[in-house]
Amino acid sequence: MASPTIRALLDRPELRLRLAVPEDAVAPGALDATVRWVHSSDLADPTPFLAGGMVLLTTGTQFRDAGDDPKPYAAYVRRLARSGMLGLGFGTEVAREGVPEALVEACLAARLPLWEVPYDTPFIALARANAEALAAVAYERRTWALEAQRAVAVAALRPDGLRSMLAELARRLGTWVGLVDAAALLHEHPGGGVDAATVSELQRHAGELLVRGVQATAGVTVEGRAFHLQTLGQRGRLRAVLAIAAEELDEQHRAVVTTVVAMAALALEQRQDLEQARDALAAGVLAALVRGDVAFAGDVASASGAPLPPSPVVVAVADERLAAVGGVGRWLDTRGVPVLRAEQDGDLVMILEEAEAPLVDELVLRHGGAAGLSEPVALAGVAAGLAQARTARERRTGPVTRFAELPGAGVLALLDGAEARTVARAALEPLARHDAEHGTDLVPTVAAWFAADCAHDAAARALGVHRHTVRARLTAAQELLGQDLATVAGRAQVWAALRAAGLLA
Repeated sequence: MASPTIRALLDRPELRLRLAVPEDAVAPGALDATVRWVHSSDLADPTPFLAGGMVLLTTGTQFRDAGDDPKPYAAYVRRLARSGMLGLGFGTEVAREGVPEALVEACLAARLPLWEVPYDTPFIALARANAEALAAVAYERRTWALEAQRAVAVAALRPDGLRSMLAELARRLGTWVGLVDAAALLHEHPGGGVDAATVSELQRHAGELLVRGVQATAGVTVEGRAFHLQTLGQRGRLRAVLAIAAEELDEQHRAVVTTVVAMAALALEQRQDLEQARDALAAGVLAALVRGDVAFAGDVASASGAPLPPSPVVVAVADERLAAVGGVGRWLDTRGVPVLRAEQDGDLVMILEEAEAPLVDELVLRHGGAAGLSEPVALAGVAAGLAQARTARERRTGPVTRFAELPGAGVLALLDGAEARTVARAALEPLARHDAEHGTDLVPTVAAWFAADCAHDAAARALGVHRHTVRARLTAAQELLGQDLATVAGRAQVWAALRAAGLLA
Protein backbone atom coordinates (compact mmCIF):
# COMPACT_ATOMS: atom_id res chain seq x y z
CA MET A 1 0.00 0.00 0.00
CA ALA A 2 1.41 3.40 -1.04
CA SER A 3 1.82 5.99 1.71
CA PRO A 4 0.38 9.50 1.28
CA THR A 5 3.81 11.18 1.09
CA ILE A 6 5.85 13.12 -1.46
CA ARG A 7 8.20 10.14 -1.78
CA ALA A 8 5.26 7.89 -2.62
CA LEU A 9 4.18 10.30 -5.38
CA LEU A 10 7.72 10.43 -6.75
CA ASP A 11 7.86 6.62 -6.77
CA ARG A 12 4.69 6.27 -8.89
CA PRO A 13 6.11 5.38 -12.34
CA GLU A 14 2.96 6.42 -14.22
CA LEU A 15 3.29 9.99 -12.93
CA ARG A 16 6.89 10.35 -14.22
CA LEU A 17 7.81 12.98 -11.65
CA ARG A 18 11.41 14.12 -11.23
CA LEU A 19 12.92 15.65 -8.09
CA ALA A 20 14.47 18.96 -9.13
CA VAL A 21 16.65 19.38 -6.02
CA PRO A 22 18.96 16.83 -4.36
CA GLU A 23 17.24 14.76 -1.71
CA ASP A 24 19.91 15.57 0.87
CA ALA A 25 19.30 19.29 0.28
CA VAL A 26 15.71 19.27 1.62
CA ALA A 27 14.67 19.33 5.28
CA PRO A 28 15.04 15.97 7.10
CA GLY A 29 11.89 13.87 6.78
CA ALA A 30 10.28 16.31 4.34
CA LEU A 31 9.76 13.65 1.65
CA ASP A 32 8.14 11.26 4.15
CA ALA A 33 5.69 13.63 5.84
CA THR A 34 1.99 12.79 5.39
CA VAL A 35 0.45 14.82 2.55
CA ARG A 36 -3.09 15.83 3.60
CA TRP A 37 -4.05 17.36 0.24
CA VAL A 38 -2.73 18.26 -3.22
CA HIS A 39 -3.70 21.73 -4.45
CA SER A 40 -2.90 23.67 -7.64
CA SER A 41 -2.67 27.44 -8.07
CA ASP A 42 -0.85 29.99 -10.21
CA LEU A 43 -1.51 32.89 -7.85
CA ALA A 44 1.48 34.99 -6.92
CA ASP A 45 0.44 34.52 -3.26
CA PRO A 46 -1.79 31.46 -2.80
CA THR A 47 -1.07 31.17 0.96
CA PRO A 48 -4.44 32.63 2.13
CA PHE A 49 -6.07 29.59 0.53
CA LEU A 50 -3.63 26.95 1.79
CA ALA A 51 -3.19 24.97 5.01
CA GLY A 52 -0.32 23.07 6.54
CA GLY A 53 0.37 19.51 5.44
CA MET A 54 -0.38 20.25 1.76
CA VAL A 55 1.67 20.25 -1.43
CA LEU A 56 1.19 22.86 -4.15
CA LEU A 57 1.29 22.41 -7.92
CA THR A 58 1.87 25.36 -10.25
CA THR A 59 2.61 26.01 -13.97
CA GLY A 60 4.52 29.21 -13.18
CA THR A 61 2.35 31.72 -15.05
CA GLN A 62 2.72 34.04 -12.05
CA PHE A 63 6.40 34.41 -12.99
CA ARG A 64 5.74 35.31 -16.67
CA ASP A 65 7.13 38.82 -16.22
CA ALA A 66 9.85 37.92 -13.70
CA GLY A 67 12.41 36.79 -16.23
CA ASP A 68 15.58 35.66 -14.50
CA ASP A 69 15.17 38.00 -11.51
CA PRO A 70 15.54 35.71 -8.43
CA LYS A 71 13.70 38.04 -6.01
CA PRO A 72 10.09 37.14 -6.97
CA TYR A 73 10.94 33.42 -6.78
CA ALA A 74 12.64 33.77 -3.38
CA ALA A 75 9.72 35.76 -1.93
CA TYR A 76 7.22 33.22 -3.33
CA VAL A 77 9.01 30.23 -1.81
CA ARG A 78 9.45 31.96 1.55
CA ARG A 79 5.70 32.54 1.70
CA LEU A 80 5.04 28.87 0.93
CA ALA A 81 7.50 27.68 3.58
CA ARG A 82 5.97 29.97 6.23
CA SER A 83 2.47 28.65 5.45
CA GLY A 84 3.52 25.05 6.16
CA MET A 85 3.68 23.76 2.59
CA LEU A 86 5.40 20.38 2.38
CA GLY A 87 6.61 20.77 -1.19
CA LEU A 88 6.12 22.31 -4.64
CA GLY A 89 5.50 20.63 -8.00
CA PHE A 90 6.24 22.64 -11.17
CA GLY A 91 4.32 21.77 -14.34
CA THR A 92 6.61 22.30 -17.33
CA GLU A 93 5.90 23.11 -20.97
CA VAL A 94 2.80 25.17 -20.08
CA ALA A 95 4.16 28.64 -19.35
CA ARG A 96 7.81 27.81 -20.00
CA GLU A 97 10.22 24.96 -20.67
CA GLY A 98 11.85 23.24 -17.71
CA VAL A 99 11.99 24.34 -14.09
CA PRO A 100 13.27 27.91 -13.62
CA GLU A 101 16.75 27.94 -12.16
CA ALA A 102 15.77 30.82 -9.84
CA LEU A 103 12.95 28.67 -8.43
CA VAL A 104 15.40 25.80 -7.85
CA GLU A 105 17.77 28.12 -5.98
CA ALA A 106 14.93 29.53 -3.88
CA CYS A 107 13.75 26.02 -2.89
CA LEU A 108 17.31 25.00 -2.05
CA ALA A 109 17.62 28.04 0.23
CA ALA A 110 14.35 27.14 1.99
CA ARG A 111 15.15 23.37 1.95
CA LEU A 112 11.73 22.86 0.34
CA PRO A 113 11.19 19.79 -1.91
CA LEU A 114 10.70 20.76 -5.58
CA TRP A 115 9.83 18.37 -8.40
CA GLU A 116 9.04 18.58 -12.10
CA VAL A 117 5.61 17.53 -13.39
CA PRO A 118 5.85 16.71 -17.13
CA TYR A 119 3.36 18.25 -19.54
CA ASP A 120 1.46 15.03 -20.19
CA THR A 121 0.92 14.31 -16.46
CA PRO A 122 -2.23 16.17 -15.35
CA PHE A 123 -2.26 17.73 -11.92
CA ILE A 124 -5.47 15.85 -11.16
CA ALA A 125 -3.53 12.57 -11.44
CA LEU A 126 -1.32 13.59 -8.48
CA ALA A 127 -4.35 14.65 -6.46
CA ARG A 128 -6.12 11.37 -7.21
CA ALA A 129 -3.07 9.25 -6.36
CA ASN A 130 -2.64 10.98 -3.01
CA ALA A 131 -6.38 10.75 -2.21
CA GLU A 132 -6.31 7.01 -2.93
CA ALA A 133 -3.34 6.58 -0.59
CA LEU A 134 -5.11 8.53 2.15
CA ALA A 135 -8.25 6.43 1.74
CA ALA A 136 -6.23 3.21 1.84
CA VAL A 137 -4.49 4.26 5.06
CA ALA A 138 -7.82 5.26 6.64
CA TYR A 139 -9.36 1.91 5.69
CA GLU A 140 -6.39 0.03 7.08
CA ARG A 141 -6.57 1.98 10.38
CA ARG A 142 -10.32 1.34 10.71
CA THR A 143 -9.78 -2.34 10.03
CA TRP A 144 -7.01 -2.40 12.63
CA ALA A 145 -9.27 -0.73 15.21
CA LEU A 146 -12.15 -3.14 14.60
CA GLU A 147 -9.87 -6.15 14.90
CA ALA A 148 -8.24 -4.76 18.05
CA GLN A 149 -11.64 -4.09 19.65
CA ARG A 150 -12.72 -7.64 18.83
CA ALA A 151 -9.53 -9.04 20.37
CA VAL A 152 -10.04 -6.95 23.53
CA ALA A 153 -13.63 -8.18 23.85
CA VAL A 154 -12.47 -11.79 23.56
CA ALA A 155 -9.78 -11.16 26.18
CA ALA A 156 -12.41 -9.79 28.57
CA LEU A 157 -14.13 -13.21 28.57
CA ARG A 158 -11.07 -15.01 29.93
CA PRO A 159 -10.90 -15.96 33.64
CA ASP A 160 -8.60 -13.02 34.43
CA GLY A 161 -10.42 -10.66 32.10
CA LEU A 162 -9.00 -7.37 33.35
CA ARG A 163 -5.38 -8.45 33.15
CA SER A 164 -5.97 -10.10 29.75
CA MET A 165 -7.55 -6.93 28.33
CA LEU A 166 -4.60 -4.80 29.38
CA ALA A 167 -2.14 -7.30 27.92
CA GLU A 168 -4.05 -7.32 24.62
CA LEU A 169 -4.15 -3.52 24.53
CA ALA A 170 -0.40 -3.34 25.15
CA ARG A 171 0.26 -5.78 22.30
CA ARG A 172 -2.00 -3.89 19.89
CA LEU A 173 -0.47 -0.52 20.73
CA GLY A 174 3.04 -1.91 20.90
CA THR A 175 3.79 -0.13 24.18
CA TRP A 176 3.61 -0.42 27.97
CA VAL A 177 0.15 -0.29 29.56
CA GLY A 178 -0.57 -0.16 33.28
CA LEU A 179 -3.50 0.19 35.65
CA VAL A 180 -2.69 2.33 38.68
CA ASP A 181 -4.41 4.04 41.56
CA ALA A 182 -3.05 6.36 44.20
CA ALA A 183 -1.64 3.48 46.23
CA ALA A 184 -0.38 0.77 43.90
CA LEU A 185 0.35 -0.48 40.40
CA LEU A 186 -2.53 -2.92 40.00
CA HIS A 187 -1.59 -4.47 36.64
CA GLU A 188 0.97 -3.89 33.91
CA HIS A 189 2.06 -5.31 30.57
CA PRO A 190 4.76 -6.05 29.78
CA GLY A 191 5.90 -6.73 33.34
CA GLY A 192 8.70 -4.48 34.52
CA GLY A 193 8.16 -2.12 31.61
CA VAL A 194 8.65 0.91 33.87
CA ASP A 195 10.97 1.36 36.85
CA ALA A 196 9.97 1.92 40.47
CA ALA A 197 10.54 5.68 40.35
CA THR A 198 8.24 6.00 37.34
CA VAL A 199 5.57 3.86 39.01
CA SER A 200 5.68 6.07 42.10
CA GLU A 201 5.28 9.22 40.01
CA LEU A 202 2.42 7.70 38.01
CA GLN A 203 0.68 6.85 41.30
CA ARG A 204 1.02 10.47 42.37
CA HIS A 205 -0.54 11.72 39.13
CA ALA A 206 -3.27 9.07 39.40
CA GLY A 207 -4.05 10.18 42.95
CA GLU A 208 -4.48 13.78 41.77
CA LEU A 209 -6.92 12.71 39.04
CA LEU A 210 -8.90 10.43 41.35
CA VAL A 211 -9.23 13.02 44.13
CA ARG A 212 -10.94 15.40 41.68
CA GLY A 213 -13.72 12.84 41.32
CA VAL A 214 -14.46 13.60 37.65
CA GLN A 215 -13.65 11.68 34.48
CA ALA A 216 -10.49 13.08 32.95
CA THR A 217 -7.56 12.43 30.64
CA ALA A 218 -4.09 13.87 30.97
CA GLY A 219 -0.72 13.75 29.31
CA VAL A 220 2.29 13.65 31.62
CA THR A 221 6.02 13.19 31.24
CA VAL A 222 7.78 11.03 33.81
CA GLU A 223 11.52 10.44 33.80
CA GLY A 224 11.64 11.81 30.25
CA ARG A 225 8.93 9.41 29.02
CA ALA A 226 5.47 10.49 27.85
CA PHE A 227 2.34 8.84 29.26
CA HIS A 228 -1.35 9.15 28.45
CA LEU A 229 -3.60 8.84 31.55
CA GLN A 230 -7.35 8.19 31.62
CA THR A 231 -9.60 7.64 34.62
CA LEU A 232 -11.84 4.57 34.88
CA GLY A 233 -15.33 4.81 36.32
CA GLN A 234 -18.12 7.33 36.54
CA ARG A 235 -18.14 10.76 38.15
CA GLY A 236 -17.90 10.32 41.91
CA ARG A 237 -17.10 6.60 41.50
CA LEU A 238 -13.66 6.61 39.92
CA ARG A 239 -11.81 3.33 40.40
CA ALA A 240 -8.33 3.62 38.86
CA VAL A 241 -6.31 5.23 36.08
CA LEU A 242 -5.23 3.61 32.81
CA ALA A 243 -1.66 4.62 31.95
CA ILE A 244 -0.27 4.19 28.41
CA ALA A 245 3.34 4.93 27.50
CA ALA A 246 2.70 7.08 24.41
CA GLU A 247 3.12 10.71 23.43
CA GLU A 248 -0.23 10.85 21.67
CA LEU A 249 -2.97 8.53 20.44
CA ASP A 250 -4.58 8.84 17.02
CA GLU A 251 -8.31 8.46 16.43
CA GLN A 252 -8.20 4.68 15.98
CA HIS A 253 -5.97 4.21 19.02
CA ARG A 254 -8.42 6.24 21.08
CA ALA A 255 -11.34 4.12 19.85
CA VAL A 256 -9.66 0.94 21.11
CA VAL A 257 -8.65 2.59 24.39
CA THR A 258 -12.24 3.75 24.91
CA THR A 259 -13.41 0.14 24.57
CA VAL A 260 -10.87 -1.02 27.14
CA VAL A 261 -11.79 1.83 29.52
CA ALA A 262 -15.49 0.88 29.43
CA MET A 263 -14.85 -2.84 29.99
CA ALA A 264 -12.18 -2.30 32.64
CA ALA A 265 -14.43 0.09 34.54
CA LEU A 266 -17.13 -2.60 34.64
CA ALA A 267 -14.65 -5.18 35.93
CA LEU A 268 -13.41 -2.78 38.60
CA GLU A 269 -17.00 -1.99 39.59
CA GLN A 270 -17.61 -5.68 40.25
CA ARG A 271 -14.47 -5.91 42.33
CA GLN A 272 -15.56 -2.79 44.18
CA ASP A 273 -18.67 -4.64 45.38
CA LEU A 274 -16.42 -7.12 47.16
CA GLU A 275 -14.36 -4.31 48.66
CA GLN A 276 -17.51 -2.61 49.93
CA ALA A 277 -18.51 -5.83 51.70
CA ARG A 278 -15.07 -5.95 53.32
CA ASP A 279 -15.39 -2.29 54.34
CA ALA A 280 -18.77 -2.96 55.96
CA LEU A 281 -17.29 -5.86 57.92
CA ALA A 282 -14.35 -3.70 59.04
CA ALA A 283 -16.74 -0.97 60.20
CA GLY A 284 -18.53 -3.57 62.32
CA VAL A 285 -15.26 -4.74 63.86
CA LEU A 286 -14.34 -1.13 64.68
CA ALA A 287 -17.75 -0.55 66.31
CA ALA A 288 -17.26 -3.65 68.48
CA LEU A 289 -13.85 -2.40 69.61
CA VAL A 290 -15.27 1.02 70.48
CA ARG A 291 -17.93 -0.75 72.60
CA GLY A 292 -15.15 -2.64 74.34
CA ASP A 293 -16.11 -6.05 72.95
CA VAL A 294 -12.56 -7.05 72.04
CA ALA A 295 -13.19 -10.83 71.97
CA PHE A 296 -16.06 -10.53 69.49
CA ALA A 297 -14.12 -8.08 67.30
CA GLY A 298 -11.09 -10.38 67.28
CA ASP A 299 -13.16 -13.43 66.33
CA VAL A 300 -14.85 -11.63 63.41
CA ALA A 301 -11.60 -10.14 62.16
CA SER A 302 -9.81 -13.51 62.26
CA ALA A 303 -12.68 -15.26 60.50
CA SER A 304 -12.50 -12.69 57.69
CA GLY A 305 -8.81 -13.39 57.14
CA ALA A 306 -7.67 -10.00 58.47
CA PRO A 307 -6.70 -10.49 62.16
CA LEU A 308 -6.42 -7.51 64.48
CA PRO A 309 -2.97 -6.08 65.22
CA PRO A 310 -1.60 -7.06 68.65
CA SER A 311 -1.59 -4.59 71.56
CA PRO A 312 -0.37 -1.97 72.10
CA VAL A 313 -1.86 -0.23 69.10
CA VAL A 314 -2.20 3.33 67.87
CA VAL A 315 -5.39 4.74 66.40
CA ALA A 316 -5.14 7.03 63.37
CA VAL A 317 -7.94 9.24 62.05
CA ALA A 318 -7.45 10.73 58.56
CA ASP A 319 -9.78 13.28 56.99
CA GLU A 320 -12.10 12.78 54.01
CA ARG A 321 -9.37 13.50 51.44
CA LEU A 322 -7.44 10.36 52.31
CA ALA A 323 -10.66 8.40 52.81
CA ALA A 324 -11.62 9.25 49.19
CA VAL A 325 -8.39 7.90 47.72
CA GLY A 326 -8.88 4.44 46.24
CA GLY A 327 -6.37 1.69 46.87
CA VAL A 328 -5.24 2.71 50.37
CA GLY A 329 -6.19 -0.73 51.65
CA ARG A 330 -4.26 -2.48 48.88
CA TRP A 331 -1.23 -0.30 49.58
CA LEU A 332 -1.38 -1.23 53.28
CA ASP A 333 -1.80 -4.90 52.34
CA THR A 334 1.47 -4.77 50.39
CA ARG A 335 3.26 -3.83 53.62
CA GLY A 336 2.37 -7.21 55.10
CA VAL A 337 1.31 -5.90 58.51
CA PRO A 338 -2.08 -6.35 60.23
CA VAL A 339 -4.08 -3.11 60.00
CA LEU A 340 -7.75 -2.58 60.72
CA ARG A 341 -9.05 0.18 58.44
CA ALA A 342 -12.63 1.38 58.33
CA GLU A 343 -14.60 4.50 57.51
CA GLN A 344 -16.46 6.29 60.30
CA ASP A 345 -18.38 9.54 59.85
CA GLY A 346 -16.53 10.28 56.61
CA ASP A 347 -13.09 9.74 58.16
CA LEU A 348 -10.64 6.92 57.55
CA VAL A 349 -9.82 5.16 60.83
CA MET A 350 -6.79 2.87 61.04
CA ILE A 351 -5.69 0.74 63.97
CA LEU A 352 -2.16 -0.60 63.70
CA GLU A 353 0.76 -1.73 65.81
CA GLU A 354 2.66 1.03 67.58
CA ALA A 355 5.80 0.23 65.57
CA GLU A 356 3.92 0.67 62.27
CA ALA A 357 2.74 4.24 63.00
CA PRO A 358 5.17 5.71 60.38
CA LEU A 359 2.94 4.14 57.69
CA VAL A 360 0.41 6.88 58.43
CA ASP A 361 3.05 9.54 57.79
CA GLU A 362 3.89 7.91 54.45
CA LEU A 363 0.23 7.72 53.41
CA VAL A 364 -0.39 11.39 54.13
CA LEU A 365 2.86 12.37 52.42
CA ARG A 366 1.76 10.49 49.30
CA HIS A 367 -1.85 11.62 49.10
CA GLY A 368 -2.25 14.77 51.19
CA GLY A 369 -4.89 15.53 53.78
CA ALA A 370 -4.39 15.46 57.54
CA ALA A 371 -4.34 12.76 60.18
CA GLY A 372 -4.19 12.47 63.95
CA LEU A 373 -2.46 9.70 65.91
CA SER A 374 -3.32 8.53 69.42
CA GLU A 375 -0.95 7.47 72.13
CA PRO A 376 -0.35 3.69 72.38
CA VAL A 377 -3.40 1.96 73.86
CA ALA A 378 -4.58 -1.59 74.43
CA LEU A 379 -7.27 -2.98 72.15
CA ALA A 380 -9.66 -2.53 75.05
CA GLY A 381 -8.83 1.19 75.01
CA VAL A 382 -9.61 1.85 71.35
CA ALA A 383 -12.47 4.21 72.26
CA ALA A 384 -10.09 6.48 74.18
CA GLY A 385 -7.51 6.19 71.41
CA LEU A 386 -10.13 7.19 68.85
CA ALA A 387 -10.99 10.31 70.87
CA GLN A 388 -7.30 11.20 71.14
CA ALA A 389 -6.75 10.73 67.40
CA ARG A 390 -9.72 12.92 66.51
CA THR A 391 -8.54 15.62 68.90
CA ALA A 392 -5.03 15.49 67.40
CA ARG A 393 -6.42 15.73 63.87
CA GLU A 394 -8.66 18.69 64.74
CA ARG A 395 -5.89 20.55 66.57
CA ARG A 396 -3.32 19.60 63.96
CA THR A 397 0.10 21.17 64.01
CA GLY A 398 1.14 19.55 60.71
CA PRO A 399 0.04 16.91 58.17
CA VAL A 400 0.23 14.19 60.85
CA THR A 401 -0.28 15.26 64.46
CA ARG A 402 0.41 12.97 67.41
CA PHE A 403 -1.76 13.45 70.48
CA ALA A 404 1.25 13.23 72.80
CA GLU A 405 2.84 16.21 71.01
CA LEU A 406 -0.13 18.56 71.40
CA PRO A 407 0.44 21.58 73.62
CA GLY A 408 -1.28 20.77 76.90
CA ALA A 409 -2.25 17.30 75.75
CA GLY A 410 -4.13 15.62 78.54
CA VAL A 411 -7.61 15.65 80.00
CA LEU A 412 -8.32 19.26 78.98
CA ALA A 413 -7.36 18.54 75.37
CA LEU A 414 -10.43 16.34 75.12
CA LEU A 415 -12.57 19.45 75.47
CA ASP A 416 -11.49 20.55 71.97
CA GLY A 417 -13.13 17.65 70.12
CA ALA A 418 -16.30 17.78 68.05
CA GLU A 419 -18.16 15.48 70.45
CA ALA A 420 -17.27 17.72 73.39
CA ARG A 421 -18.53 20.78 71.51
CA THR A 422 -21.86 19.08 70.84
CA VAL A 423 -22.32 18.16 74.49
CA ALA A 424 -21.25 21.63 75.67
CA ARG A 425 -23.67 23.48 73.42
CA ALA A 426 -26.51 21.30 74.66
CA ALA A 427 -25.54 22.00 78.29
CA LEU A 428 -25.47 25.78 77.72
CA GLU A 429 -28.62 25.82 75.61
CA PRO A 430 -30.92 26.98 78.51
CA LEU A 431 -28.81 30.14 78.92
CA ALA A 432 -28.65 30.81 75.18
CA ARG A 433 -32.42 30.31 74.83
CA HIS A 434 -33.15 32.66 77.78
CA ASP A 435 -30.90 35.35 76.27
CA ALA A 436 -32.65 35.03 72.90
CA GLU A 437 -36.18 35.14 74.36
CA HIS A 438 -35.69 37.85 77.03
CA GLY A 439 -32.84 39.95 75.69
CA THR A 440 -30.58 39.10 78.65
CA ASP A 441 -26.79 38.58 78.62
CA LEU A 442 -26.40 35.52 80.80
CA VAL A 443 -23.94 33.65 78.54
CA PRO A 444 -21.45 36.54 78.14
CA THR A 445 -21.77 37.36 81.86
CA VAL A 446 -20.92 33.81 82.96
CA ALA A 447 -18.04 33.69 80.45
CA ALA A 448 -16.68 37.05 81.68
CA TRP A 449 -16.96 35.90 85.32
CA PHE A 450 -14.89 32.77 84.64
CA ALA A 451 -12.42 34.80 82.57
CA ALA A 452 -11.99 37.05 85.63
CA ASP A 453 -11.23 34.01 87.83
CA CYS A 454 -14.74 34.22 89.34
CA ALA A 455 -14.16 37.77 90.67
CA HIS A 456 -17.41 39.76 90.59
CA ASP A 457 -15.80 43.22 90.52
CA ALA A 458 -13.39 42.34 87.67
CA ALA A 459 -16.20 40.76 85.66
CA ALA A 460 -18.39 43.85 86.21
CA ARG A 461 -15.60 46.14 84.97
CA ALA A 462 -15.10 43.94 81.86
CA LEU A 463 -18.83 44.04 81.12
CA GLY A 464 -19.36 47.70 82.05
CA VAL A 465 -22.10 46.91 84.59
CA HIS A 466 -22.51 47.03 88.38
CA ARG A 467 -21.20 44.08 90.42
CA HIS A 468 -24.73 43.51 91.76
CA THR A 469 -25.90 43.03 88.18
CA VAL A 470 -23.24 40.35 87.76
CA ARG A 471 -24.42 38.62 90.95
CA ALA A 472 -28.06 38.69 89.82
CA ARG A 473 -27.20 37.25 86.41
CA LEU A 474 -25.09 34.48 87.96
CA THR A 475 -27.97 33.54 90.26
CA ALA A 476 -30.31 33.31 87.26
CA ALA A 477 -27.73 31.31 85.30
CA GLN A 478 -27.17 28.68 87.97
CA GLU A 479 -30.92 28.19 88.37
CA LEU A 480 -31.32 27.64 84.61
CA LEU A 481 -28.34 25.30 84.42
CA GLY A 482 -29.11 23.41 87.62
CA GLN A 483 -25.53 23.93 88.83
CA ASP A 484 -24.35 25.51 92.10
CA LEU A 485 -21.64 27.96 91.11
CA ALA A 486 -20.54 28.22 94.73
CA THR A 487 -19.13 24.66 94.56
CA VAL A 488 -16.02 23.40 92.77
CA ALA A 489 -18.02 20.71 90.99
CA GLY A 490 -20.62 23.16 89.73
CA ARG A 491 -18.03 25.64 88.55
CA ALA A 492 -16.03 22.87 86.82
CA GLN A 493 -19.08 21.69 84.88
CA VAL A 494 -19.96 25.15 83.59
CA TRP A 495 -16.33 26.15 82.92
CA ALA A 496 -15.75 22.96 80.90
CA ALA A 497 -18.90 23.60 78.86
CA LEU A 498 -17.83 27.18 78.07
CA ARG A 499 -14.33 25.99 77.16
CA ALA A 500 -15.56 23.19 74.88
CA ALA A 501 -18.10 25.53 73.22
CA GLY A 502 -15.29 27.94 72.34
CA LEU A 503 -16.48 30.72 74.65
CA LEU A 504 -13.33 30.75 76.77
CA ALA A 505 -9.73 31.02 75.65
